[in-house]
Amino acid sequence: MSKTIIVTGAAGTLGSAVVQHLLNQGHTVIGTVSPGKNNATLSAKKGYEQYELDVSVPSAVQGFIQHIARKYEVIDAAALLVGGFAMGNIRNSSLEDVQKMLKLNFETTYITAQAIFLQMEQQPSGGHIMMVGAKPALETAAGLESIGYTFSKSLVFTLADIINKSGKKQQVKATVIVPSILDTPSNRQSMPQANFDNWVKPEAAAEIIGFLVADQSAPLRDSVIKIYGNA
Repeated sequence: MSKTIIVTGAAGTLGSAVVQHLLNQGHTVIGTVSPGKNNATLSAKKGYEQYELDVSVPSAVQGFIQHIARKYEVIDAAALLVGGFAMGNIRNSSLEDVQKMLKLNFETTYITAQAIFLQMEQQPSGGHIMMVGAKPALETAAGLESIGYTFSKSLVFTLADIINKSGKKQQVKATVIVPSILDTPSNRQSMPQANFDNWVKPEAAAEIIGFLVADQSAPLRDSVIKIYGNA
């Protein structure tokens, strides 16, 4: 069944793969990109609508969600993919470094998830919010050299738990997808000596998001999906 799905970060490597996979499944996809970062490859595709949106601005996000809800009447699912990574350990990470990661990975997710949650809890069918976690947030030893990133992603798991508990009666649920390392150009550049074959391909992550959107995933709740590959 075709659904209406929001994908933030649609211009990124993962976002582009997710949008394309959902379109292939026959869904209507509304993608958001940072101002000035148009994804021309996707923007002309049937079933896809693209908006420039600064997801760090609550009023802009709220207005966007209200507009989409008026236009499509229902938002069935959302994949919140905006985020970033930075190195830094307890010895050399300043408070500013940590706050930058919190803003990029948690605040943008919270602002968007909150606005979507408020819409979904009004819908008879509820809705499904998917967010991106990180392996170091589950296994602290893996995040000793990226503590700002680890802090910010750990809050995503807490947010998902709150959404699942707050939205249970309204059938609103959250899932956290946890890749080990995604095979993206930026990751290859930052880790040129790594074995890229062990990394998770964006297309593989997109297929999992496609399953989570489908009706077959309805029994899942409070779910954390680990996509570690061999990394």
